[in-house]
Amino acid sequence: MLKPRRYLLISLASAIVAACLWWWMRPGATVNSASVPHSYTKALEQAHNGQPGAARVLYQQLARTDLSDIRRASLHAELPNYPSPQALKLADADLQHPSPLVREAAIQSIVGLVPNAQRTLLLGPILDDTEQSVRFAAANALLGLSPDEQGLYFGPLQHVIDEYERALKTQPDSAQAQGQLARLYLHEGQLDDAQAALEKVTHLEPDNLKAVVARVELLDKRGETDKARALLAQQLQAKPDSAYLQHALGIWLLNHGQTEYALLGLAKAVELEPDNSDYRYKLAIALHDLEQLEAAQRQLEELLQRQPSNRKARVLLIRYWKESGQLQNVQVLLAQLEQQNPDDPALQQGL
Repeated sequence: MLKPRRYLLISLASAIVAACLWWWMRPGATVNSASVPHSYTKALEQAHNGQPGAARVLYQQLARTDLSDIRRASLHAELPNYPSPQALKLADADLQHPSPLVREAAIQSIVGLVPNAQRTLLLGPILDDTEQSVRFAAANALLGLSPDEQGLYFGPLQHVIDEYERALKTQPDSAQAQGQLARLYLHEGQLDDAQAALEKVTHLEPDNLKAVVARVELLDKRGETDKARALLAQQLQAKPDSAYLQHALGIWLLNHGQTEYALLGLAKAVELEPDNSDYRYKLAIALHDLEQLEAAQRQLEELLQRQPSNRKARVLLIRYWKESGQLQNVQVLLAQLEQQNPDDPALQQGL
């Protein structure tokens, strides 16, 4: 009787072990499936914060085929900070994605990754996209290019711009549509039409500051510089705490060769919106143009403290550190850039 009892105990023990193994293995599948969204979230965080390995995990996520459209578009928003042949390949591939949202996000990635002339070669074919919103996004991305840069796509671009204008005209009660229409008219040199569209924007939204700045541009194109300056001054007197208007004043003064005075507006804009990377970047360039190299470096350092992933600011700061001969700082920034993205063209070119 001892042997049968022993066999029974052994059998029970084996069953318990098997049950335990099944129990421990079962949650593994659940954890594995839950790790997919977690890896996306972690990758997006790494890319947004400019952490080591950011480019690698960003590319890995964009190589997936199971992401939702909104998540894929969110990844594209980070991609221009991590340029490489692989990044360009991923962005180019998503120009053919089934989702219009993703195709539009890929267009913005291309704008951030590629110089003007090359951009036309990639985005020109998208002017024939089946989705109207995608065609319009491609046209917007190519709008500021010269006819030479538009190349063979000059004709197709004009066709889409005409289509875009017709679509915007059907939205007379939309301030956003009328503002975009004014931008197209300004680009085409149709100044009277641009003025009429801007008047509609102001009627619909009296405090629309983008319309104010567009009116300043319109006055400049008409050669009415004094009126443009007076309009900016009037608006700033009414809204002195508007970072947008302060920045616009600084840019206007820069464009008119008054860099020293421009600093006041640009610096005020940064003071009012310290987290605005575009404002701080422009201020740094203006300071550098006035040979205030240390002040320009400080602005870029502060920008990178607030936004470590900002490649444009990092590359410019490397250049400024080189100018001042502080090669140790150059090496630190290059090492950080290599940790973020070892395939960055700036590293390959020996910046």
